[in-house]
Amino acid sequence: MKKNDTAAVKITDIGVNGEGIGKVDGYTLFIKDAVIGDTVEAKVMKAKKNYGYARLMKVLSPSPDRVTPRCEFARKCGGCQIQEMSYGRQLAFKEQKVRGNLERIGGFSKELLDRVMEPVLGMEEPFGYRNKAQFPFGTDKQGNPVTGFYAGRTHDIIPNTDCALGAPVNREILETILGFMKKYQIPSYDEKTGNGLIRHVLIRCGSATGEIMVCLVVNGEEIPHADALIDRLAEMPGMTSITLSPNTRRTNVIMGDSFKVLWGQGYITDYIGNIKYQISPLSFYQVNPVQTEKLYSLAMEYADLKGGETVWDLYCGIGTISLFLAQKAGKVYGVEIIPQAIDDARKNAEINGIENAEFFVGKAEEVLPRWYRENEGAEAGLRGEGSRTRADVIVVDPPRKGCDEALLDTIVKMQPEKVVYVSCDPATLARDLKVLCGKGYELEKVRAVDMFPMTVHVETVVLMSRKDK
Repeated sequence: MKKNDTAAVKITDIGVNGEGIGKVDGYTLFIKDAVIGDTVEAKVMKAKKNYGYARLMKVLSPSPDRVTPRCEFARKCGGCQIQEMSYGRQLAFKEQKVRGNLERIGGFSKELLDRVMEPVLGMEEPFGYRNKAQFPFGTDKQGNPVTGFYAGRTHDIIPNTDCALGAPVNREILETILGFMKKYQIPSYDEKTGNGLIRHVLIRCGSATGEIMVCLVVNGEEIPHADALIDRLAEMPGMTSITLSPNTRRTNVIMGDSFKVLWGQGYITDYIGNIKYQISPLSFYQVNPVQTEKLYSLAMEYADLKGGETVWDLYCGIGTISLFLAQKAGKVYGVEIIPQAIDDARKNAEINGIENAEFFVGKAEEVLPRWYRENEGAEAGLRGEGSRTRADVIVVDPPRKGCDEALLDTIVKMQPEKVVYVSCDPATLARDLKVLCGKGYELEKVRAVDMFPMTVHVETVVLMSRKDK
């Protein structure tokens, strides 16, 4: 096919960015806004040798799983790629996405996956789940400040203060800030010129505590007439922390490197299960508290701790999984590259009275191999309770790129009885599992967890065990 050709296309799959995928005489087309089961009329906008990108012109025959989106901006906004697909079909798609990657990239057989895969964990209410959102600010054609979300693959802001995935309080906060900016002529930041002041606003909500944080990210050091804004925000029920984060760099990075408190305190608190966490504007904390508790409980179930185990938690963030595991482990070691996150992890251990968790700053792929080398010579071959190179369980929760080869090699050398792998990318998960299974481990359990309804993203928890245990 070539550019501007039109064709009727049956959609059979969803791509990594949420596009519908279909074929015309063997030629693959990626079609935004089409869902699995649709037959659509599409116009080719960009044609490559074996595939192309097309625009949805008309839905000729809607999928039985096509639904009316709750948000009027669902098609334009880059945040919800599959809101027009029924939630049940979303869950089936995500489970199949994990399975497909394990088969294609990992080389695992259908028979094995039929045995080890457990049903996907979904949500009863898949809207309003986000406890954190970062809203960019801009200016409309009439010169008024606006905020919302970027349109897909652009930095064009779609004005919307009432995201269907966010906390209801977001709307009141954002409209208060917009009203303040208009009244006092406070300009939004302009990415093209580098001028203007208000860049982003970060809002966090403690789902268990009701505490609210507002962090204003600004192209400067202060906000004129800030007291007027603070007075309005501070009146809102639950408001706990109002902060400012300077970011004067010409960059797409949202947050500055630091923040200062304008009112209240520099953090909010929240609970996952019975573990209390302090969360600052710069802290990493899962955005879906309902599913986070399910995710961590599943990791705990797979680890099956009895009380005396040594556990390593790699890519530990602010210690969320580490502290969960420490409730039942003998000793937990956490590793994270971000110093601020490790400071938060240590503080969180302290406020929960947890004394059997120790945290290291650094890259997991450097810290664990170095720690193993330094202790291996002194205690070569030791596998008893006194061995410092011993690990009963290793938990990894890496970024999308997955685990470094040196880290996987060290995991194999340390010979933990179990590896619990928490993944946000099924492709790199499959790649890493293939390596571990080629070096003495086998799949025991796999379960997808829907942390991000209405999007194509999915988390997966995997249990692996050593074959010779």
